[in-house]
Amino acid sequence: MTLPGRLEKKVVVDTNVILFDATAINKFKNSDIYIPFSVIEEIDRFKRDLGENGRNARHFSRLVDVLRGKGSLAEGVPIESSKSYIFVISDSHFKGLPPEMNLSIPDHRILATAFSLMKQDPKFVVELVTKDINLRIKADVFGVDATDYDPENTHLDEMYSGMQEIDIEPSQIDAFYKDRGLVLDTEEHKVHFNQYLVLKDKSNANHSALGRYDGKLKKVVPLISPTESLWGIHPRNMEQSFAFDALLNDEMLFVSLVGKAGTGKTLLALAAGLHKTLDEGRFQRLLVSRPIFPMGRDIGYLPGDVEQKLNPWMQPIFDNVEFLLGADKKAAGRAQELINQGMLNIEPLTYIRGRSIPNQYLIVDESQNLTPHEIKTIVTRAGQGTKIVLTGDSFQIDNPYIDASNSGLTYSVERFKGQSISAHVTLSKGERSELAELAANIL
Repeated sequence: MTLPGRLEKKVVVDTNVILFDATAINKFKNSDIYIPFSVIEEIDRFKRDLGENGRNARHFSRLVDVLRGKGSLAEGVPIESSKSYIFVISDSHFKGLPPEMNLSIPDHRILATAFSLMKQDPKFVVELVTKDINLRIKADVFGVDATDYDPENTHLDEMYSGMQEIDIEPSQIDAFYKDRGLVLDTEEHKVHFNQYLVLKDKSNANHSALGRYDGKLKKVVPLISPTESLWGIHPRNMEQSFAFDALLNDEMLFVSLVGKAGTGKTLLALAAGLHKTLDEGRFQRLLVSRPIFPMGRDIGYLPGDVEQKLNPWMQPIFDNVEFLLGADKKAAGRAQELINQGMLNIEPLTYIRGRSIPNQYLIVDESQNLTPHEIKTIVTRAGQGTKIVLTGDSFQIDNPYIDASNSGLTYSVERFKGQSISAHVTLSKGERSELAELAANIL
């Protein structure tokens, strides 16, 4: 029995792709999109999940149900936005499969769909799309082309760093210091809105200046540099100076800090947040959050009340806050006092969906573990006057469904690049300790 189809390009979609992006079927252009029956069964099992997987499963089911109303999924229903057709395929189409392809295994039934399409007609371009590395390996054994789902693929070495070195004339550097600004030829120097610049003397490497390109003023402006340390913290290197500028600038409503362990991402963000909230009163409160991995996971397996359950997950944030408040034993008490006063909130991202968050300084730590959809969910919670800071290390991802190239952090850095209210800084120099820096580099 042949499988139904309309177009020569065939795409078979795995369950994990749908759990990663409920609208994935809209991303494949001019293709026949096949959803194996076993995928529908797996989605049905996930729909009761209270986390992001459950939400994506339910969203996908509703999406397919709307398409079902337009025709027969067995015969193919058009997806007008992508000029594609979607099919739901049963196992009855599989004939002449290799003996190793045991159809009692769901992954093998998904693989069998792609294999059967490939054998049906040599002119078909068949692609199995899955985030399961082992399934991609199995597919290769049987000659099936398998790829990762990466609609917004960004390689780390190509990711926007947020900064650039520019060689200019020594007189221009002198003018920058004198006039506190420098008009830059953007035709000659390709710069982005709010990109941080190292202005270097062409003839003297020791003659340089640091600035940020202000797209509204169309010139390079000096960095915001506090005369005193903020809560005992001051920038120790060029990258941290860039980060402080972004964190303290009220026009930057979205800031992303990416860097390896020990570069100061979270500590700088907390120091700036405490300063803007408690010292300046610019924001009503500081809200610090991080994903209980994965986002939305039930925390009931830990003993105690909600606060006790959250402590192991939130402790890294408490450690940083207490460090800023003082090295003595009273720091924990002061941190708790700020929480009791409502000036500081530390909570998991589990509870953020559906909220509106106005006039707050929101720091999302460990954001490399979030999907693009989860990042969108968080950022769209921002009310009037709220600033959002994402911090994370793209090399320390724990989420099995994402990697460094398609995490929500990487995705947001690229999408917000060049926007007038956003800034990004990549930190590479470790400042935690000599041991931490050495470990980050060699281990």
